[in-house]
Amino acid sequence: MHSGVELKRAISASMEPEKPMRRYGAVEETEWKAEGLGRNQLDIISMAETTMMPEEIELEMAKIQRLREVLVRRESELRFMMDDMQLCKDIMNLKQELQNLVAIPEKEKTKMQKQREDELIQKIHKLVQKRDFLVDDAEVERLRDLAGRIEYLILFSL
Repeated sequence: MHSGVELKRAISASMEPEKPMRRYGAVEETEWKAEGLGRNQLDIISMAETTMMPEEIELEMAKIQRLREVLVRRESELRFMMDDMQLCKDIMNLKQELQNLVAIPEKEKTKMQKQREDELIQKIHKLVQKRDFLVDDAEVERLRDLAGRIEYLILFSL
């Protein structure tokens, strides 16, 4: 019974004419200081901070974009370093296993041991190729970063 009364109140409240609310995104209403603004200007809603000029906002956005680019490059460098360390670790483990097999005199090796030697050599070769590709890719990224920094310095030194 209580919920029926609440429902009636909600329905009657929704039937009353609403005052139009001023909206901008999720902002219900913006409070303005009336110092020096005409009535028409008070009706304009803005989330922008009035203490910053458009040029200052653009400069700040350019700085943020540059910082974002630097962070993305740094993340890329760190990922490269992690991949490189893992590849080196894998290569060293395979080399150690290969050294153990090579230490066995050829006459005493089983067919399985000889096959394993060949497999290890192939795996090491593939990992070395993968690492070489990774190093080349990192060098391309480094040069691209350097070119970007030079372009940035030229652009913002004018």
